[in-house]
Amino acid sequence: MSEPTTEPREVGITHPANLLTLTRLVFAPLLFWFVLDADANRGASWAAFGLGIALAVTDFFDGRVARRSNVVSRSGAFLDPLADKIVVIGGAYCLVYVERYWWVPVTIIAVRELGITAYRSRWARDGLALPARTSAKYKTFVQALALILAVMPTLEDHDTVIAVSLWVAVGWTIYSGVQYLLDGQNALSTTGD
Repeated sequence: MSEPTTEPREVGITHPANLLTLTRLVFAPLLFWFVLDADANRGASWAAFGLGIALAVTDFFDGRVARRSNVVSRSGAFLDPLADKIVVIGGAYCLVYVERYWWVPVTIIAVRELGITAYRSRWARDGLALPARTSAKYKTFVQALALILAVMPTLEDHDTVIAVSLWVAVGWTIYSGVQYLLDGQNALSTTGD
């Protein structure tokens, strides 16, 4: 006999999954400071690299903890993508400031992130949810990887590797953004609005 499935229960901000997300938000400014403080090395430092890895790990585990606990959280659904965007966009613009990244690809990422957030919010106001796609999860991973590589001291003089990883992140960012736009159009044609 199969086990009966239970609906996920709603939890508050103090659930461990949400605390992991909050950790990312709290430590993001320290990551930015590490990048800016390593200006002579164009943002590369073991402190920034280590903290970047730690923040990426919290992003991986917050969802895992929530799924394992069979919980949902409105605050977590809001905070998780917010934390991702703050870390990615803030970290990338710090790397622009220290002349590690070119501002054009970073601005493409920022415009997509903010635009899709506004787009999803618009649909949410109409009562239509556009859930996170698998491609968006990969996009976040690729963006984080590009940032971590950019601050890795052993890659400080490998500009081609850093540029390629950033443009791959831009590609994933655009691809997942187009998928959200198509999802919205499909939802619109289904609802008849």
